[in-house]
Amino acid sequence: MAFTRATGKHRRPRRIERGTARAAGVAALTTTGVVGSFAAPALAAEPAAAQTGLTPVITLGDEVAAQVDAQAAAQHEAAREAAETAARKAAEKAAREKAAEAAEEAREEKERAAREAERARLNTFVSPIPGSYVSTGYKSGGAVWSSGSHTGVDFHAASGTPVQSVGMGTVVEAGWGGAYGNQVVIKMHDGTYTQYGHLSSIGVSVGQQVAAGQQIGLSGATGNVTGAHLHFEARTGAEYGSDLDPVAYLRAHGVNL
Repeated sequence: MAFTRATGKHRRPRRIERGTARAAGVAALTTTGVVGSFAAPALAAEPAAAQTGLTPVITLGDEVAAQVDAQAAAQHEAAREAAETAARKAAEKAAREKAAEAAEEAREEKERAAREAERARLNTFVSPIPGSYVSTGYKSGGAVWSSGSHTGVDFHAASGTPVQSVGMGTVVEAGWGGAYGNQVVIKMHDGTYTQYGHLSSIGVSVGQQVAAGQQIGLSGATGNVTGAHLHFEARTGAEYGSDLDPVAYLRAHGVNL
């Protein structure tokens, strides 16, 4: 009995064609995610599907996904660390700037305090003999003075009483002054001069810097005097004849007499 070979559209596909088509279907289902649900069991009986290279393709996709996830995680961690580093650096910078500002303020305050202290030191005046009083006033008349009047004031003081500079200045004369006896003349920081006469002893020298309240000698009765006392003058210049009212001078500098 003879058999005829099927032809045309009713011809049965060959085995290799069926395998290829099935593999292509699996590939298509894989892309849609269907292959994981029902396509794989249906194809389990077909050995040809294992020869298509489909499994390596799926495995490669998983590896790539894992690498992408790992890279994303690493990038996220790097971004987090970068943000933390930037925040830390910003905080450190802010702390340094704050510390620098505080140090600058402290320096300025120290300088301000030093200036105030220096200003106070320069502007501090005291009486030449603390607790004493004026026994002979300015411009008092009498034959005892060659000019006819008193060019300074006399402070009551027993011989040997400490005499102090009334303010800050530089000693320009220290020695014998004729009618003034032993005397000290000081150029004050504001350009005026003060004179201390009839001293029994001198405790400073020319060129020496003195401060308000610093002892410069001891009161006495040297020169043209009738008894121990301190002769004190305020002047616009170092020489005789440029005198000022000593009491007004001291009061103008804050000294109560």
